[in-house]
Order: sequence, then C-alpha cells, then structure tokens
Amino acid sequence: MELHGTVADFSGTWKMKTSENFEELLKVLGVNVFVRKIAVAAASRPAVEISQQGESLSIQTSTSVRTTHISFTVGQSFNETTVDGRPCTSTPRWETESKITCEQTLQKGEGPKTAWTRELTNDGEMILTMSAGDVVCTRVYQRE
Repeated sequence: MELHGTVADFSGTWKMKTSENFEELLKVLGVNVFVRKIAVAAASRPAVEISQQGESLSIQTSTSVRTTHISFTVGQSFNETTVDGRPCTSTPRWETESKITCEQTLQKGEGPKTAWTRELTNDGEMILTMSAGDVVCTRVYQRE
C-alpha cells in the first residue's frame, strides 16, 4: 500500500495493559512447557521503547529475561527472530496510516506461518498482534 500524507507516530515508551493468548501462541510454536512458563512470566511486564523517523522504526522490548531490538523501514524486508527464536525474513508494510502489518518467512526449517501487526488506536493505545498458525495473541499497550 502506497501512503501519501502522514503516517502515525509510534514513538514513545509503552507499558502493556492486557495480553491474551501469549502462552497459546508459544504452545503452537512448540515451546516446551518449562520455557513457556518463564517466558509468560517474564513477558507479563515488557517495557517497549519505540523511536520513529518517518517510515523507519526502532523497537526495543525489555523483559526481566531478555531484551530484543529490531530496526526496520516499512516497505523493506529485514532479518528478525520469531517469538520462539527462529531466524526469519520480515516484510513490514502499511495496512493503514496507523497500522503496520508484517509477514515473517522462516529462513530455514518448517513451522507455523507467523506474522505481527502494530496499530495505533484513536484513543492513543498501541495494539500488537502476533500470530502463529491459527492462534492470535493480542497485547494492548499504553504510552507512558
């Protein structure tokens, strides 16, 4: 989608308000129960820092267990790691001026199809969805 005009500004520090289906998502991806429990506990209070210049975003997500960082320009493929740690090629695109959709393609091996979206709502929340196969995890964040 070619957007003309302004795109939403995702910049800021975000705190998670709600999370649905995160453990189910990890289960579909084959993450063992022990690691799943640790991941769910650690990921219950992630701190998300986003800086954005135009269509280029830098997103750092910190939990008590690990910190991940991705930088990308919407419309250009980049290398990323799936939520369960597999290398993939991600292709982000604007679905609307306030929603980025990203398809992930595994670089090797087999596994469920994965993707994520980030969308800013009119009331200032950011909705992150992560999908694996038929399972969708929805996490709602509020700007600090």
